[in-house]
Amino acid sequence: MSSDVKEKVRSYYGTIAKQVKEEEKGSCCCSSSCCGDEISTLSIYDAKNLKDLPKEAIAASLGCADPVLFADLKEGEIVLDLGSGGGIDVLVASKYVGPTGKVYGLDMTDEMLELANKNKEQMGVTNVEFIKGYIEDIPLADGSLDVILSNCVINLSENKEKALSEAYRVLKAGGRLAIADIVTLKEVPAEIRKNAELWVGCIAGTLEVETYRNILQKVGFKNITIEPVHVYTTKVIEDIARQKNRSLEDICSPTDLELLDGAFAGAYIKALK
Repeated sequence: MSSDVKEKVRSYYGTIAKQVKEEEKGSCCCSSSCCGDEISTLSIYDAKNLKDLPKEAIAASLGCADPVLFADLKEGEIVLDLGSGGGIDVLVASKYVGPTGKVYGLDMTDEMLELANKNKEQMGVTNVEFIKGYIEDIPLADGSLDVILSNCVINLSENKEKALSEAYRVLKAGGRLAIADIVTLKEVPAEIRKNAELWVGCIAGTLEVETYRNILQKVGFKNITIEPVHVYTTKVIEDIARQKNRSLEDICSPTDLELLDGAFAGAYIKALK
């Protein structure tokens, strides 16, 4: 990720953290998920996983799916969440790995780390640690983790191969990758994608499913599955834009909007080292 893009992402997510502290509603695309009104945080997470979590952790949820739902976490496992934000997935995962396990949350934004640590203290968990760093340069030892989680973050990196290579490096042999991310389901003309990105903010960096699979294979992962679960209909994208006080109709023709319909989706992505 270039320094300019990193700073833009850091600034945006720092603002979200500040808004949550002020009891305003935060999100990846200006809602409590990347997916607009139809796909909210409460709908993408198992309700039992949200029980006892601080409301600020839920309010700062920026994800597009629930990675813990398909990670098959076990007691005693060591887990890392890439781009942990306000800590929702870290805190949920901490329940599964128990006192003999540990969950790290990695984030580059000071405001999010401060919010996450506040949520950790409020929840009273002792098997969680939030660390500052970049997903393209993970500050943990080779082969030190059982599972890597991530939620609507890899798409933000300008060097996805490096980020996924780092994930592979820090996993133990047989370790599991369980991430939720946005993928491209069909070809969208670059100019239309660019216009939508100006208002939506979540789709410019998405990869086509097969491209994602090829990168995972290239860095060494095997047993790869990519399952789209939350498709971005035109209504979902319009909802997201509206929540940013924008209208896609201002920049896209009806024909362009039809091309965007169903072009992107939140997906479950699993692989083994």
